[in-house]
Amino acid sequence: MVLEIKISNFFSIKDEVVLDFRAASIKSTNARLLKDNLFEHNKTDVLKTLVLYGANASGKSNVIKAIRFCNAMVFESHNHNENTVYTFQPFKFDGYPDKPSTYSIRFVIDGTEYEYSYSLSRTQILTESLHYYPKGRVKEIFTRDERKGKTKRQKYTFTDVIKRPMDVAENTSNKTLYISRASQMDREIPKEIFKYFHRTFVLNYLGFGVAAIENLTNQNKQLLVEALKIADSDIEDVKIKVLKRPGRSIHADLTSMTLKVEDVVQEHLQIKTYHRNAPGVAFDFQTEESAGTTKLFFIMLTLLDVIKHNKILLIDEIEESLHPKIIEYIFNLFRAGERGQLLCTTHNTQFLNLKKFRKDQIYFVNKKQDGSTDLYSLYDYSDFRDTMDLEKAYMQGRFDAVPLVNDSAETLKNLLNG
Repeated sequence: MVLEIKISNFFSIKDEVVLDFRAASIKSTNARLLKDNLFEHNKTDVLKTLVLYGANASGKSNVIKAIRFCNAMVFESHNHNENTVYTFQPFKFDGYPDKPSTYSIRFVIDGTEYEYSYSLSRTQILTESLHYYPKGRVKEIFTRDERKGKTKRQKYTFTDVIKRPMDVAENTSNKTLYISRASQMDREIPKEIFKYFHRTFVLNYLGFGVAAIENLTNQNKQLLVEALKIADSDIEDVKIKVLKRPGRSIHADLTSMTLKVEDVVQEHLQIKTYHRNAPGVAFDFQTEESAGTTKLFFIMLTLLDVIKHNKILLIDEIEESLHPKIIEYIFNLFRAGERGQLLCTTHNTQFLNLKKFRKDQIYFVNKKQDGSTDLYSLYDYSDFRDTMDLEKAYMQGRFDAVPLVNDSAETLKNLLNG
């Protein structure tokens, strides 16, 4: 599970923004009725879902994009060479291109809490640290500061947690995260953290390889079909196999961590579907199913894996090509699960409803006057009562995170008439 994420100086994000999955103390009637939106860890309530709202170009996608980049660094940086330039941009104004970009995350693996942080420029890692709480008290595992000296011993400090830590340090360049290299060199805790970022933190629908799609479909076949039925699909059965074709291999694009459905299906998979009205007739998934059905299939495939195995899923614009009822269905799946978590952005205001989400589950993203992204929670508005109309207040600009549109008849006529 994830407890907290902090980011600064990535894309339109200038100053540090915080996403906190630890539930606030809310005593309202609505909040008490939303107990399925939470789960408990070490006497702390944790939120299953956070939803980000904001105008176009406010930076919602950049929040997701920054997290994807930072997580992908953990399981990719051991491949970097001396010519690597990282694929992100710091905030472009006010001298921020010359300042470090920072990422910090608090998360839990097998009941133990960890806090992992690093900072970097576009060309090198600057600092890195890992702490954990084995008995409820913080303990350092290692710290790193590439600016402290010329030797590895000047740059690194270690406790007794990682075996032969300096062997790893000597093989870690300033392009590479220590945790990534230590995992490759078979150190136990770094391997667990690597697996967390690689397998548990799912960065988008289809954030896995082609063979995994076949395996996941076979493992969850009956659940998948039932989930599609609940979403008003008339599919009764699915058969899938990987094609043994030569050709290019497909990997997720690390800037978005997603695969194109068309590429997966056309190049690598054969999927046949069977419908209620004619259960003996096979439909070709690519050519005979609608785009919505195709997308829903892969969404459900991902969701079942995430929720069954208590993973974390990031989705930008969850409403894309989906009916609001399907989005509600997705949110309800997470509510029904045990510890699966979802972080998503959306423009769909019908979910701005305090009978569906708690105040601390709703975040707003706003562009400030200097062009930077601001992020804040509805919980920060202590004067906003549960009895108020949240959707109406949002559309009226109460929380700032809406576009300012001048669409008066006179303005539009002037536009069209040049």
